[in-house]
Amino acid sequence: MQLMIESLKNFELVPFTADTDSTKNTLQQNSTEDPLRIFIGAPKWSEKNWKGIIYPVKAPADQFLSLYSRQFNTVEFGATFYNAYDAEAISRWTAQVAASPDFRFCPKFPQSISHICRLLNAEEHTARFYQSLSDFGEQLGPLLLQLSDNFSPKSLPNLRNFLEELDLTVKVSVEIRHKDWFADTAARKELFDLLRGLHVGTVISDTTGRRDCVHMELTTGDAFIRFVGNNLDPTDYQRLDNWVERIAQWGDQGLQSLWFFLHQNNERFVPQACVYFIEKLNTRLGIAVKAPELISGK
Repeated sequence: MQLMIESLKNFELVPFTADTDSTKNTLQQNSTEDPLRIFIGAPKWSEKNWKGIIYPVKAPADQFLSLYSRQFNTVEFGATFYNAYDAEAISRWTAQVAASPDFRFCPKFPQSISHICRLLNAEEHTARFYQSLSDFGEQLGPLLLQLSDNFSPKSLPNLRNFLEELDLTVKVSVEIRHKDWFADTAARKELFDLLRGLHVGTVISDTTGRRDCVHMELTTGDAFIRFVGNNLDPTDYQRLDNWVERIAQWGDQGLQSLWFFLHQNNERFVPQACVYFIEKLNTRLGIAVKAPELISGK
């Protein structure tokens, strides 16, 4: 939420940082002959304002996920941040996307782990969360560990101990927000070296008010991007164009997968932003990622 608020500030201040040497080395070391896998989606499927845009006007809410999975191939699954779900609930969701076998859910770690326990003494919560993940089956994507705004470099030992105990056969990407991770060069290096050594991914958060979060550090061959737009302000298109070029560069250097989630301050504008981004990416890379089909561009 804080990054959404920050994105309302300084529309004109959208510099794009260069790749770090460590990112270039990471891509080179993880390069394969396999084609780049691309997943592009939204933060949720339940947006009622998408009726008449990508959902039929009379579509009932219980059909939204099925409709969403025909338009996108992934979702940033924030529901797990707030609540624990049993096998029955997860099975209901996976059943609704059964016609889209390549669709992937990317669950957030529960706030009970990341924000309340702050990664300490969270073994039971973590075990329960991981047990529930098995019900996603082949439709499970990478997990998002979103740390709180006040999780500073002083808490790095907590993060290290927590990650070292995880079952990392399921991919995990970590989002940091505290400004000291970026202002303190030594802390930044220690963090990203830790993630790189454990083969844990990073989350790059692109919002206009926090350009330090666009850190461009890749610690695996996967890129996990959270883009927060400003309701299709012209700077949104500038930033998306920049991402197209950066992804093309990373693809040439060996990027294995892209997970790109588009947020807007008003989520009704997400489908239009996705269409623009996907069409630009398809043209630049010579690929054919399916874009949402707009009923109305409004």
